[in-house]
Amino acid sequence: MDNYYAYQMMSPNHTDGMIQPKPVVVMEPYVYAATRSLVGKYVVIETSRGSISGMVKDAKPDHLAIQQRDSTFFVRLCEIVWIMPDTIK
Repeated sequence: MDNYYAYQMMSPNHTDGMIQPKPVVVMEPYVYAATRSLVGKYVVIETSRGSISGMVKDAKPDHLAIQQRDSTFFVRLCEIVWIMPDTIK
């Protein structure tokens, strides 16, 4: 039993006998694939904080870069409620 506790204390997730949290990243591959197809197109995005419209400049597994006039906004994919292509632009 002593070896078990010694191993646990040497584990990288243990510091001073305390268990440290592990970072968790959630990736939604279908949402990411859909957003990649929108690069260079105008979209309207509804987020948990409101809506934003502009051109999708880049798509990454965790966020989108949206160009709106002279400003660039980085929107986390986990905050997006829906995305609609803007056919007016």
